[in-house]
Amino acid sequence: MKKIFFNFSIIALFITATLVSCKNKTEEIKIPEPKIVLEPYQTTFDSTAVASFFETHPLLQKYEADVKKLYQKHQYHYVWFDKKGINEFANLLYDKTNNLEEEGVEINVPYKTKFDQIHSNLNKNTKPNIETELLHSSLYFLYVMNVYNGLDSDKSKEVEWYIPRKQQSYISYLDSLLTDPSLINKEEKNLFSQYFLLKKALQKYRQIQKKDKWNAITVDTAFTSYKIGDSATAIAQIRERLFLTDDIKSDSKSAIYDKELSKGVLHYKLRRGYLSNSVISKELIQDLNVPISERIKTIMINMERCRWVSSDIPKSEELIAINIPSFQLSYFKNQEVVLRSKVVVGKILNKTVIFSAPMKYIVFSPYWNIPTSIKKNEILPGIAKNPNYLAEHNMEWNGSSIRQKPGPKNSLGLIKFLFPNSNDIYLHDTPSKGLFERETRAFSHGCIRVAKPKELAIEILKDDPRWTPEKIEKAMNSGKETWHTLKNKIPVYIGYFTAWVDNDGTIHFYNDIYKRDPLLANLLFKQ
Repeated sequence: MKKIFFNFSIIALFITATLVSCKNKTEEIKIPEPKIVLEPYQTTFDSTAVASFFETHPLLQKYEADVKKLYQKHQYHYVWFDKKGINEFANLLYDKTNNLEEEGVEINVPYKTKFDQIHSNLNKNTKPNIETELLHSSLYFLYVMNVYNGLDSDKSKEVEWYIPRKQQSYISYLDSLLTDPSLINKEEKNLFSQYFLLKKALQKYRQIQKKDKWNAITVDTAFTSYKIGDSATAIAQIRERLFLTDDIKSDSKSAIYDKELSKGVLHYKLRRGYLSNSVISKELIQDLNVPISERIKTIMINMERCRWVSSDIPKSEELIAINIPSFQLSYFKNQEVVLRSKVVVGKILNKTVIFSAPMKYIVFSPYWNIPTSIKKNEILPGIAKNPNYLAEHNMEWNGSSIRQKPGPKNSLGLIKFLFPNSNDIYLHDTPSKGLFERETRAFSHGCIRVAKPKELAIEILKDDPRWTPEKIEKAMNSGKETWHTLKNKIPVYIGYFTAWVDNDGTIHFYNDIYKRDPLLANLLFKQ
C-alpha cells in the first residue's frame, strides 16, 4: 500500500510541474514565508523611550549617552529580560550594587527604592517593562563607572595624576556578562591587582572597627619614650592595638615592654616606613592613635587610585615603579621584583610629578646641566658673593648655561637614567648618601635620587655582553660623559600610594607627604 501511494505522489508532482511550465516564464511562484513568533523580550522598543526615561529620571542623566550607545548596538532590543522575566545578570548586578561599600565606593544609588521594589517582586516582573529595562542599563553603567573607572581623567588630573589611563568599552563588556554573569566576579582583567589586595584589607579593617576595641592609647604628661623593660598601662594598650592589626600573634595583656612586644613594634614601624628601632616615642603613640575610620578612608582613597592604573601595566616584561610616599623603587622583570632601592624624591616645594614614560638612555659620568630656576635662585647669587663659586663647585659656563663637570662630587653622582619627559625628571645617583638613612626622604628639586644606581644599571644591562659589571664601574668613574641607548625601552611609572598591600596581606600605610589624600577625599566622599 505504501508503494502505491509513493508512485501516485510522483505522478502528481510531475503533473504540477508540467502545468507550471506552461505558464508565463516571467511569473514566479510565491512560497509563503514561515511566520516567526518572537518572545516579548526579543522584540524591540521605541528608541524615543530612552530620552523620555532620562527626562523623568534626572539623577541618572550622566549615563544617558552610554545607554543610547548600548541600545543602538542592540537595535533597541531588551537586554535585561529573558523568557522567565528579569535575567540572571540583572539580579547579580542588583546584589553587587547593594554591596558597593565592599568596593570602597561610598555613593547613594539613585532611585534605589524602585530597584528594591522590582527585585522584591520578581514574580510580578516577568514581562518586559521599559522603565525596568532602562533602570538596569543605568545601574550597570553606574556600577562599572564607579568600581572599574572611578573619577574621570579630568578629575584625577586635579590631584596631579598624569599617568595615561586605559580606555575600556563597557558596552562590549556587558555583552560578555550577559552571556556569562559569573565573569563579574572575575574582575582581574578590568582592575589593577593591587585593588583586590586593598579590598581584602578594607574588609579586615571594617571587621576591626566593628569590634570597637580601637581605643585611644593614653600616656601621662611626663612620658618621653618607652624602652624594653619599662612598665606602664599604655604598654598594655599598645599590645592590644598591635594584636588587632596582626603585628603580634597574641595578646598577653602584660603592661611590661618585653621582647615579644618589641617584635610587634618593629613590624609596625616597617609597615609605616619608619626607622627600625624598638623605641616607643610620642610620635609613635600619635600614629597609633590615628582613628581606624581614617585608616579605612586611606584604603578607599588608594583603591580609587588603583582604578586609574591599567591592569595591563603589571604584565609588562620589564617595569620600573616608584612609589613617592614609600620612597621606594621596584624593578620588575616578568612580574617578579629583581631589585628594590630606597629613593629620595622632590621636597614639598618641588613635588615629584606622577606620570609615566619609557626609559631610553643610561648616562655614565654625566654632566649636570643646571636648571634655569636653580641657576637664577642659587648659582648666580652664589657667583655674586664669591667669584670663585663655579670653580669651587666644579662648574663651568656652557654657552649661556651653567653645568657641573662629571666626577664624584657631581650632584647627579656617577650615573643617570633618562626617560625623556616634559617635566625634566629622571633617576640619578647622588654623592649625598646619608639622605637615604632618613625616615622622610623628600629633599630633591623634583628628580629622583637612587640609593642603588650601580645595581640598577647592572640589572638593566644584564643581558648585554658589552656591559659587564666591571665595564659599568669603569664608565661610572671615567670622568667622561658616555651615553648608552637601551635596545629595549623600559616603562617607568611614578605613582602615589599612601596605602599598599603585599602579596602576603601585610598592609603598609605611608605618610601623605604632598597632602594629596584630602584633595582626593573631597572628590570621593562629597559626591
